[in-house]
Amino acid sequence: MARNKITVVGAGFVGATTAQRLIEKSLGDVVLIDIVDGMPQGKALDMMQAGPVEGYNGTIVGTNDYADTAGSDVVVITAGLPRKPGMTRSDLLAKNAAIITGITEQVKKHSPNAILVCVTNPLDIMTHLAQQVSGFPHERVFGMAGVLDSARFRAFIAMELNVAPSDVHAMVLGSHGDSMVPLARFSTVSGISIEKLMTPERIEALVDRTRKGGGEIVQLLKTGSAYYAPSASVVAMVKSILLDEKSVLPCCAYTTGKYGLDGVYMGVPCRLGRSGLEEILELELTDAEREALHASAKKINEDIADLAKMA
Repeated sequence: MARNKITVVGAGFVGATTAQRLIEKSLGDVVLIDIVDGMPQGKALDMMQAGPVEGYNGTIVGTNDYADTAGSDVVVITAGLPRKPGMTRSDLLAKNAAIITGITEQVKKHSPNAILVCVTNPLDIMTHLAQQVSGFPHERVFGMAGVLDSARFRAFIAMELNVAPSDVHAMVLGSHGDSMVPLARFSTVSGISIEKLMTPERIEALVDRTRKGGGEIVQLLKTGSAYYAPSASVVAMVKSILLDEKSVLPCCAYTTGKYGLDGVYMGVPCRLGRSGLEEILELELTDAEREALHASAKKINEDIADLAKMA
């Protein structure tokens, strides 16, 4: 039986760490591709040399040629520019849109049956663009954000209550940004609602920290951004797909009526399996939660409109 083939586009910190986690979990053979000559080749060779020590038997190759990615089952797109001092949000949107367009055209050419998982920011907009450019069914194009945002919320809850992070479950919906919607009502510690374990003020503080989670890390690092948690989050999605686990994970997915939303890519609970996004699950939201989710969708639609003006 042929092994799964997974391509990771972008050999920077997020991409390389994603490739490392994929190969260590033996989820398939990995291709790491980047435009920088030698960088993906060097990192892939380093990971191959770790195999005898770590005990994994898959292969990982680095390349600058999309022909080497042909026939991929899953393609993870991490390539893109981080926002730099003096760069406006519109500048970032325009530059990363050009990058995602070029990558997606190559993926469509060489792996027309692949499932695309987008990680590049601004996440919701880049996922929308990747689907448009590829023409793939929406079920095969979605983004990683909610898993990361939920992981951050879970970590902060665990730190606050001094409990095992694995016992904490949380759900964060909406945009991957300031308008994300962490749902405290659906967040638990071994089935116990966090609303019974801490005050509303502490919950709100953790919600606010979750919204600013990426920025907090950027501020601490001074240069660069998070990559350990983002790579772990995207690998959880790829694992559910390739192993057909049917895990329910919050993903940036195309809405078709649930939550009163239609035709917008945003974070919602999704069941992921071998065919990709198998179902969007609808939670019963309060009026306030639904209002926040719709406000998040409105912001995404405004960004998509801005992107269309640049075309």
